[in-house]
Amino acid sequence: MIIETKYHGQVEVNEEAVWTFKQGIPGFADEKSFTLLSFPDNDLFFVLQSTKTPSLGFIIASPFAFFSDYDIVLDAGTVEALELDQAEEAAIYTILTIREPFSESTANLQAPIVVNAKNKRAKQAILNDSRYQTRHTIMPAGAVKE
Repeated sequence: MIIETKYHGQVEVNEEAVWTFKQGIPGFADEKSFTLLSFPDNDLFFVLQSTKTPSLGFIIASPFAFFSDYDIVLDAGTVEALELDQAEEAAIYTILTIREPFSESTANLQAPIVVNAKNKRAKQAILNDSRYQTRHTIMPAGAVKE
């Protein structure tokens, strides 16, 4: 199928590359179909792009790229909704808020995007873990000179 996107213009998406959010994403309950788009020459950041609404695309990344000690436990409802049989089937992403300057960009570690890599079911899980907030700076202080 061909879709219009926020950052990539018009692209062709294979049906097998579509993720289904059965209950949508919090704040976007009617948005149930997304795909993952990469940026040229970049294997760190991706766009979680709605297949229905061209202007709806979230910048996401693996939280482990920025937070090596990130450790989550999914509740039984999320595991059941995604039909996860093994932890290895789950791909975990975090929605980023890109700021200017880039060193102020943040990751939402409290609500990761979890995808069953086998069946492409996806859900934004809400963690009840006081270690994680909705805005964790992704760049260590002093890492980037402005």
